[in-house]
Amino acid sequence: MMKRINIYTDGACSGNPGPGGFAAVLQYGEHEKEISGGEAATTNQRMELQAAIAALEQLKEPCHALVHSDSAYLVNAFRQRWLDKWQQNGWQNSQKRPVENRDLWERLLSLTAKHQVEWVKVTGHADNELNNRCDRLAKAAIPRWER
Repeated sequence: MMKRINIYTDGACSGNPGPGGFAAVLQYGEHEKEISGGEAATTNQRMELQAAIAALEQLKEPCHALVHSDSAYLVNAFRQRWLDKWQQNGWQNSQKRPVENRDLWERLLSLTAKHQVEWVKVTGHADNELNNRCDRLAKAAIPRWER
């Protein structure tokens, strides 16, 4: 039986584009791990994706992961099968333009092939304690010299 992991993620950007940060909280049983990082020049969308990538990269064996995110961009790409459509269209969106952040989407697809991932949309900046914690961690991870 696969381990069941709860993951909460968030990304933040100071300006869009601008310096950004990402964070995740991973929970397994009584164990909990926080991760975060940042980039000097990025976008909010990239940080949302990077948070999920960094979290899934922490898993050392195939797991059943519930990934909670306030990013409709991230969650809907999987739940509404946008990624399938983009790949079928040669990585073009419905406007026939190249899909943004393809490099990160491809990394995410590689990771989700190893795990059973459920994407859970949460309301950002509301009463979800772990989402709010990730938001604080992501903002704190924005490179200091850029804040």
